[in-house]
Amino acid sequence: MTTQTSTASSNDLVLVLGATGKTGRRIVSSLTNLGVPVRLGSRSASPSFDWNNAANWDECLQGVTKVYINYAPDLAMPGATDAISELVRRARSADVRHLVLLSGRGEAEAQACEAMIQNSGIDWTIVRASWFNQNFSEGAFTDMVQAGQITLPDVSTPEPFVDVDDIAEVAVVALTQPGHAGELYELTGPRMLTLAEVADELSSATGRTIQYRPVPHDAFVQGVADSGAPQDVLWMLDYLFATVL
Repeated sequence: MTTQTSTASSNDLVLVLGATGKTGRRIVSSLTNLGVPVRLGSRSASPSFDWNNAANWDECLQGVTKVYINYAPDLAMPGATDAISELVRRARSADVRHLVLLSGRGEAEAQACEAMIQNSGIDWTIVRASWFNQNFSEGAFTDMVQAGQITLPDVSTPEPFVDVDDIAEVAVVALTQPGHAGELYELTGPRMLTLAEVADELSSATGRTIQYRPVPHDAFVQGVADSGAPQDVLWMLDYLFATVL
């Protein structure tokens, strides 16, 4: 990462939703290092924040000037637009001044959520990212990589996988520096890679043989279901591979 300095006011309080996630924990760390007051938004925080239970949302927003929004597990999920709409309403009531939304490429539902943020009457920044590199090291596909075989649907569409560190850096700048209100930033990696090429790159980086094993989409979804994955994760992976990638 590049060296950052903050011009955020000492009176600013940033609420980071998804504070324990891939982007959230990096943003919390960077803001803390910059001396920016942070409130953690997660189910384990106090007050707790749960996307499925708005009971504590007003308390979480109390005194907050800026919010980083990472909807879990994905903005494409059913119910995401309702949750974002309700969060925007409460943020307006709490006099929040700036919303920074993590969004996804190629998702109609995500773009509907973007529009809600853009039409909120609050300063906004959209960070629209491609698939994360860290999905293979910190996310749903980590066990596959460790086992040496990435078993995913048979798709040949390349994706410009992006590093989560870069996403977090852009979000921190938007939260702490002037000039980013009303901006939509599309973040991608430098190269388009197929899943087979990802496996080759991981093999080169780790010195281990990691293979991509393509399977039919329905077989992949059934395998995820058989593994005991939560229903929302199952739905998300089904949707993303069928619609986005």
